[in-house]
Amino acid sequence: MTSINNKSQYNESKYIYQNKPVYEFIKTSIDFVLALVLLIIFSPIFIFVILIMYLFYGGKPFYLQERVGRNKKNFWIIKFRTMRLDAELDKPVWAVPNDSRCTSFGKILRKTSIDELPQLINILKCEMSFVGPRPERPYFLNDHIGLTGKRLLVKPGLTGLAQVNGRYSLTIEEKLKFDLEYIHNRSLWLDFKILIKTIPVVLSCKNSW
Repeated sequence: MTSINNKSQYNESKYIYQNKPVYEFIKTSIDFVLALVLLIIFSPIFIFVILIMYLFYGGKPFYLQERVGRNKKNFWIIKFRTMRLDAELDKPVWAVPNDSRCTSFGKILRKTSIDELPQLINILKCEMSFVGPRPERPYFLNDHIGLTGKRLLVKPGLTGLAQVNGRYSLTIEEKLKFDLEYIHNRSLWLDFKILIKTIPVVLSCKNSW
C-alpha cells in the first residue's frame, strides 16, 4: 500500500457514522458463532501449519502484532508467522509484493490468506469482526490523518469493502474511501455481500502479499 504524507487531508464530512445498537448486537452474535464454527472446521489446517513451522522454521508458529482497534483501543492481532524472526529489527514497513522478509512457506500462507486464519480468535475475543476496516499498526497512524478518524468508530474486520476492491494494490486514499463508504452504509446485508465477495478474492490469490 502506498504511504501518504501526514499533511495530506481527507474529507470525511460526507460520510456519516450512526450508532446502530440492534445491528451491532446481531452482528456480534453472528461473528461469535461463525468464528467458533470456522475454528473447528479449519482446525486441521491449524495443526498442519503449526507442525510445519515447528519442524522446519524453529517454532513460533504464531505472530502477534499490535494494532489499533475500535475507539483507539490497541490489541494484539494473531497471525501465522510468515516472516523470518529478524524481519523487523529496524522498523515496521508496509507489505510489498515478493517481500524478501518472508520465508518460502510464509509466501504460500500469505498468497492463500491462510496466515489470517488465527484472527478468528480475535473475533471470538470481540476485538474484531468478520467485516470492517482492516486494523492498522500504531506506527502507521501518522502516515495519514484519515487513519485515526471515523474508521476507528467501528470494529476492525477480517475482510472489508477495501479488501474486495483491490486489497493491497490500493493507495491509502482509495482504502480510506472504501472504509468510509462501508461505515456510512453498514448493514447486515452489506456485510453478507462483502463476505460472499471475499470468497472468490481469496481463492484467486490476487493482490495478496
